[in-house]
Amino acid sequence: MPAVFVLIRRLSRLGGIGFVFAAVIGGLWYWQERDYREHMAWMGVPEAQEAFDWHTFNRVLRNDGFLVGWSDLRANPLWVTYKLTRVNQSRHLPRPSSFREDWRSLWPVESSSYTRSGYDRGHMAPNYAISQVYGRTAQLDTFKMTNVSPQRPDLNRKVWQRLEEVVIDQFAARFGTVWVVTGPIFDNDIRRMRSLIEIPDAFFKIIVVPGKHPKALAFIIPQDVTGNEPLDRFLVSIDEVEIRTGLNFFHELPEDTAHSLESRVDSKGWNLDKVARLPSRY
Repeated sequence: MPAVFVLIRRLSRLGGIGFVFAAVIGGLWYWQERDYREHMAWMGVPEAQEAFDWHTFNRVLRNDGFLVGWSDLRANPLWVTYKLTRVNQSRHLPRPSSFREDWRSLWPVESSSYTRSGYDRGHMAPNYAISQVYGRTAQLDTFKMTNVSPQRPDLNRKVWQRLEEVVIDQFAARFGTVWVVTGPIFDNDIRRMRSLIEIPDAFFKIIVVPGKHPKALAFIIPQDVTGNEPLDRFLVSIDEVEIRTGLNFFHELPEDTAHSLESRVDSKGWNLDKVARLPSRY
C-alpha cells in the first residue's frame, strides 16, 4: 500500500488534530493525483455521459505510463488511455511470467479468475507497446488484473494483437506521437464468468494524432471474430464508440473541432490499407 495511505490512516487515529492533518495530506494528494491524471490523458480524462449510472461508474487508477477507468461492478476496466511515441531503439524486455492482483480493486480479481473460462486475459494497455515506450516498471503494471478484460482467443491473439502492433510500429513511428483510448463494450444482455467478471460483447480502440488539426481512427471489434479479418473492416466513428460505451471522450476539445473529429470516419493519411492485412504472430 502506498506510503501516503499508511500515513493518512495513522494520522486519523490521533484524534481531532490528527484528523485535520490527515484531511490536509489527503487533499494535497488528491490535487497532485488529479494533476498527474490530466497530463496522462489527451483532452480530458474520459467521463460518463450520465452521472450516477452504474453501467459507466468507474474509478481512475494511475499506473506507470497509463490510466485505467476501473469498474468494481463489472470487474473490468471501462477505459484505458496512454500516449505512445516513436521508438528509435527497441528494448528487449522479457515478458512477465504471470498476472498480478491489484490491491486497489474492491474485491479480489485474480489471474485464476480466468482459469478454464474460455477467455484470455486481454491486455488493454499493451505489454509490448508500453514496455517499449516506458520501460520495465510500466510493463509490469500492464500485468495488473485491473488492466485485463475477458477476450476470446481468436480476438486477443490475432486481430487485437495485430492492431496493437500496428499502433506502435506503424502509427507511432509515422506520426511521432499518438494517444490511445481503449476498452470493452457491454451490450444490455449481461453475461458473467463464474468468477462474476462481466464478459464484454466487443472492444473499442481510438487512436489520435494530436495537433492543431488532430486526426483520429476508431475501431469496434466484436468478440466473435476469426482473427484474420482486415483491420479496416472494423472502422467506426468516435461518436459510435461513445454511443456504445456511454462514455464521453476528449470533452475538452472545442465543440467544432470535436464534431469534425468524432462524427465521421476518415482514414486518409494513415496508410491503413498497407497494414490492415498484416498477419498475426500467433
